[in-house]
Amino acid sequence: MKKLNGIRLNHRKNTENSATVDFPVPAQVRIPMSMHMGVPCSPIVKVGDEVRVGQKIGDCDAPFSVPVHSGVSGKVTAISDYQTAMGAVCKAVVIDTDGLQSVSEDVKPPVVTDKDSFIKAVRESGACGLGGAGFPTHIKMAPKTPVDTLVINGAECEPYITADYREMIECPQDVIGGIRLVKDMLGIKAAKIAIEANKPEAIRNFTDMAASDDTIDIITLPSVYPQGAEKVIIYNSTGRIVKEGQLPADTGVMVMNISTVAFLYRYMQTGMPLVTRRLTVDGNAVGEPKNVRAIIGTPFREVLEFCKTDIESVRKLIGGGPMMGMSIPDMDMPVVKTSNALLAVKHYDEWKTTACIRCGRCVRVCPLGLMPAEIDRAFKIKDIDELKALKVMLCMNCGSCTYVCPANRKLAETNQLAKSLIPRK
Repeated sequence: MKKLNGIRLNHRKNTENSATVDFPVPAQVRIPMSMHMGVPCSPIVKVGDEVRVGQKIGDCDAPFSVPVHSGVSGKVTAISDYQTAMGAVCKAVVIDTDGLQSVSEDVKPPVVTDKDSFIKAVRESGACGLGGAGFPTHIKMAPKTPVDTLVINGAECEPYITADYREMIECPQDVIGGIRLVKDMLGIKAAKIAIEANKPEAIRNFTDMAASDDTIDIITLPSVYPQGAEKVIIYNSTGRIVKEGQLPADTGVMVMNISTVAFLYRYMQTGMPLVTRRLTVDGNAVGEPKNVRAIIGTPFREVLEFCKTDIESVRKLIGGGPMMGMSIPDMDMPVVKTSNALLAVKHYDEWKTTACIRCGRCVRVCPLGLMPAEIDRAFKIKDIDELKALKVMLCMNCGSCTYVCPANRKLAETNQLAKSLIPRK
């Protein structure tokens, strides 16, 4: 089967052999009520309340939402407005920690007897996609169409990021346990762990662990970006195509991130909700690149200082990878559920954009066969019918087109702006 197009990047996996280090409990945390795709939560605590580790502090009645929990024990000192990196505004609960890390009496393994109780427990865990998108996991687990294949995303194709790789190396039993748990509770027949070829140790480990289980296959994928994108990994591991307007479940597939499935296994054993996050800290301003496990709500500044970052020299701070990450406008913003990397860069050059030379490089690298230069043209004249014909809504904003453009045109950015012109159903 021919694999989809993409680009070959310098992986820069500087921290792949760096074991995860626990960040100390911070003096104060700020926990946003919106850290997932969907409806933000509302605080269910008030200023002056004492809270404990694992205690629910935010929730919402909307189905497309997940609760928020405290990763520290201490006192609520403020409930303030918080602006996310995307510009949305929600509430945030500020907690001064007491250093005791007293665990809430509510933290206990959930009672799961069937599919419905399992999905309910998944929601209560606060789980959302830990690959970066933050899609509520319990929603993903209740598709309207039958699913026969579970694809576990172990590609981690962005440069620098090694958080999922360390999950595979440090907690492989949790990954396998989580896969079997999800398969059994949801009645999914087969699972495929899809890993890029640049992770040979993880491939060997899982191949050995799954040798006696004919329902779990290990798929080795070429180290070509964006191998971890949902539509790409589905096609390259199963041969199925997710068409425009479809969800993965429409093709009988469910995709879960390595770290998400491992977290669910641990939650079912302990009852401790999602209150910490492993993230890779790297970049040329970082003195000691590390994989750090930090409590959600910890300021980025403190994590950077923990990794000996020259704070004054930082000119660009990126949450996530260099290809699809978000620019962080404030170093004091907190670690959130979807944080998987923090890149601090000393030098940032804004390249001059010139006219398109019609070289076609953007077309040749696009995994979905789109025509970014034509989308750019249609966007400029606001031709909505042409944008629809060019299938702009299929774009997953991987940035491959921008990366290869010799004219330094911001094609991926234009694609996202073009999408906003298309009326949503």
